[in-house]
Order: sequence, then structure tokens, then C-alpha cells
Amino acid sequence: METVDILIDAHWVIPVEPAGALLRDHSVAVRDGIIVAVLPSAQAQARFSCARRFTLSHHALIPGLINLHTHAAMTLMRGLADDLALMRWLQDHIWPAEAKHASEAFVRDGTMLACAEMLRAGVTCFNDMYFFPQAAAEAALACGMRAAIGLIAVDFPTPYASDVDDYLAKGLAVRDRYKSERLLSFCMAPHAPYTVSDSSFSRIVTLAEELDLPIHVHVHETGEEIRASLAQHKLRPLHRLNELGVVGPRLIAVHAVHLEAAEMELLARHGASVAHCPSSNLKLASGIAPVAELFAAGVNVGLGTDGAASNNRLDVLGEMRTAALLAKARSHDPEAMPAALALQAATLNAARALGIERTAGSIVAGKSADLCAVDFDVPELLPCYDPISHLVYAAGRENVSHVWVAGALRVEEKSLLLSDFLDFYKPLRLWQNKLGVETKA
Repeated sequence: METVDILIDAHWVIPVEPAGALLRDHSVAVRDGIIVAVLPSAQAQARFSCARRFTLSHHALIPGLINLHTHAAMTLMRGLADDLALMRWLQDHIWPAEAKHASEAFVRDGTMLACAEMLRAGVTCFNDMYFFPQAAAEAALACGMRAAIGLIAVDFPTPYASDVDDYLAKGLAVRDRYKSERLLSFCMAPHAPYTVSDSSFSRIVTLAEELDLPIHVHVHETGEEIRASLAQHKLRPLHRLNELGVVGPRLIAVHAVHLEAAEMELLARHGASVAHCPSSNLKLASGIAPVAELFAAGVNVGLGTDGAASNNRLDVLGEMRTAALLAKARSHDPEAMPAALALQAATLNAARALGIERTAGSIVAGKSADLCAVDFDVPELLPCYDPISHLVYAAGRENVSHVWVAGALRVEEKSLLLSDFLDFYKPLRLWQNKLGVETKA
């Protein structure tokens, strides 16, 4: 018999690849963190001996969810200034709080909190954009979580860096230090067209091409952003980015709420991706992204939560449901974004956007064992006629029972298996006290 480290028997395995596949009574064999085989459980029992076997008789096993857009450290600002429009929220509350409190300790503690929340919700990888990326990388590694670390750049000083040269130098130093870590990848992360100059974007494009990195940027989030760009640059933001060489297969266009048909065609023609963040867009009243039209145009669309300060949950399962429902309502088409496509957006599509589709995003032999088990043996998920539909429209993060990252068990029977969290709440309460003073003021 062949020896493997882990054998996971599940009532259903939903591999995502091929699209819509549903494997009943199948097993996933894992050795050295890599999926060795996906096969019927009876065959797995005859073929493999294992160090540990998981029998998930009432569960669906899916690829680990991928959060395509986060500001993980901002979890410390959850609920800090709710029910405000984007620019008022940023200018009057978030940016002043960051100017006073952002630090390596802030980012490390906030990212640790975010990782805890995401792992418990079945998220095994997140794409981050924030200051002090070294601290975010350290937190992700401490939690054993996969992360794409954004090398942020803006055209104004912050506690992290003084100017664009400083942002880029510090970001590249982080990449050089951690580029051999198998759980980490990197993105160039210019914040937005309204905070980054033409010359800075041009430099970022050159670096992205030299280092083969995605470019992760907010774009077309609000109508005001577009009006301001037309006034300043005589171009809509996406057309400006296109003239600067940003629009291409490396681009992850975050939000992309306000798009014209020609802009969707532009994204599709250049092989760009969109990070759709439906809950954040709803909460900030930014609008509803044209997801059905983007899919119809051939654009790769993944799902993100945005930061917990504007969502307020890092819950990709929840984003699947919201995205699917909004796509139907906006397009007046009940077949827009069916459940299988919503699950694909939260897994394989997001992996493609990050350039890690050979490693993550589906349950296929040769890929990393980034896996999530959802327990269906609860009243709210019974009866079940279609487990893929239930995952999107009925299940919640509270139903996630087990999570593996690269074959390492991170959540078992809904409990985090990370010693780093044992003394975790003390610094969180300290941050709450510090930031709470700002809120009262």
C-alpha cells in the first residue's frame, strides 16, 4: 500500500475543477502538504495507509476559500466609524486614526486577528494591501496561512514611509526577505488612481513586469472617483490606467463598480481580473458591480471582503451568497452567477487573479492541500438536494468544521489549533482602548 500523511473521507468532495463537479463518497489523499489523489473512498481505503484519517460523513470538502481583497490589519478598526460615505469615512476617521496608530505592532496584531477570523471561516489565503507589509507577512506565517502580501504605494507620507521611493524600497525589501516562503506571494499594491501619480504608476508597472507580480489597485469604486478623475485628468480612471500600461493580465481591479460596456470589454481584452467586494460596496453605498456583465464579457472575477472596517466581516462564504443574489437582482436574471460560479469566484478565479492557480483554488492532484470542510449535519442545512447550492445560499461560516493549509490542520471541529492565539486577547483590548478614545473624541 502507498503511505500518505492524511486521508480525508467526505460525503461530498466539490473540487471546483472541472466546473460544477460533485464527487460523492470520495477521499483526498495528502502527502507532504500536496494532494496525491482524489478518488472514491472505497478505492482510497484499498490503496493508501495513512498517519491520520478524517471521516467526514456529513460534510462537503471544498478548496480553501481565497479572499481576493483585504486590509487585514484594519480588523482592529471594525466598527470604528460606521454608516458613512467612503471619502468622509476615509478622510475624517480612518486616515487620521492610521496616522496616529499605524505601526508594525498594529499591523501584526490586526493581521493576527484577521487570520483567526478568516481561518475559522474556511479562508486559507488572503490578498492584502496595507502598510508595514513585513508585519503582515510575519502574522500570516505565524498563523500558517497563505497570503499575497501587497507592496503598498501612495503619493503622500504615512507612518510607514515618506514618499514613493521609500514605499517601493521598503516593499521590495520585504519581498526579497520572504520570497522563499512557500505560503507567501506578493503583489504590487498602488492604493488607487486618486492617491498615486502617473509617474508612480509607470514605475510600478515596470517593477511588476520585471518581478512577475500582479498589480492590486482600487479602481472605479465610486462615482465621485470618476468625476474627480475626469476633472483632473480628462479621463476616466480605468482609461488613465490603460494609457499608463496598468491594464493587463497582471491587473486585479478592486471593486470596479462603475463600469461602462467598453471598460468591461477593455478588462476582458487585456485578461485583467476584478476583485468583487459586494458587502463593502453595499455598506459604503458605493453601488453594485455589474458582475453578470463582467462574466459575460469574459472577465475573471474573484471575491473579496475588503477590510473589516468597511464590511464588517471577513466572511467569504457570506460574500458568495451576497454576490450571487446581487448579480441576479441587478441583471434581472435568476441564472446570473449560479452557485457553482459563485464558489469558483471564491476559489479558482481568485487563485488565477493572484497567479497561484497551479498551487491553490481547486482540489486536484498536484496542488497544495488547502481545504475546507463544511458540516451539513445541522438543521439549517437539511434537507440537502444540491450541496453546491447549499454552500452558497444556506451555509454560513459557523458550519465550517475543519481547515487545512498546505496539509497542516489549522481548524479542527471549529477550534483554532494555533498556540499563538492563547494570549491573543490582551493586545486586542489595548488597541480597543486606544482607538476607542479617538471614536469618543
